[in-house]
Amino acid sequence: MFSRIRSDIQCILERDPAARSTWEVITCYPGLHAVIFHRMAHACWTHGFKWLGRFISHIARALTGIEIHPGAKVGNRVFFDHAMGVVVGETAEIGDGCTIYQGVTLGGTSLYKGAKRHPTLGKNVVVSAGAKVLGGFEVGDGAKIGSNAVVIKPVPAGATAVGIPARILQSKSGESADVTTAEPKFSAYGITQEDDPISQTLRGLIDTASSQDHQIAMLWQALEKLCQQQQVHMPADAARSECFEAERLNQLVGK
Repeated sequence: MFSRIRSDIQCILERDPAARSTWEVITCYPGLHAVIFHRMAHACWTHGFKWLGRFISHIARALTGIEIHPGAKVGNRVFFDHAMGVVVGETAEIGDGCTIYQGVTLGGTSLYKGAKRHPTLGKNVVVSAGAKVLGGFEVGDGAKIGSNAVVIKPVPAGATAVGIPARILQSKSGESADVTTAEPKFSAYGITQEDDPISQTLRGLIDTASSQDHQIAMLWQALEKLCQQQQVHMPADAARSECFEAERLNQLVGK
């Protein structure tokens, strides 16, 4: 038990730059308190003391602002960062190393008792502030859920989900979707500038249009030389230079 608590404290010190000491984490981090309370509530729940488990989780909710159903399964080194208003449903499962921010809901879309109604998070998943993950599906290892996203379908391992309803940005070479360096680092709040698939699509279209504009300008220049040699009149509206403002458009979509 104490080894798990030490592991939980260490993961907070690693992921939160505001954490200055072990004592500060023990006394001032409601995410740690919520996890400890949940382990007691979950032990009661699995041993048949259902009411006691619910009562402990109710006390934990009042003290921490984090509501975790005693039936939910929470792995090791799970960090509820700030986490006020987090709701974790009865059949939810949270894998080792996950990070969950404030306002997150791991909820269900079914009213059938006994069914798998809530999501399963793999290892090292980041669920950003305000995100809603709804349904009995899986979110793969290393996946990231963007702030305020509403996820209603499975997320592959390493992918990033953003938007309402969430759009999936696939991983790059088996790594997390926003990895741009050889050594991936922990990304607070789950997303980076490169994580929006709509922006990625717009940038691709801009690059393609810019390339086509360049090719058209080159064709007109070659045609102008040919017309001069043949002493043929050149159209007055010929686009002899590039006029597509790719740089300005890329700035608008955040490149």
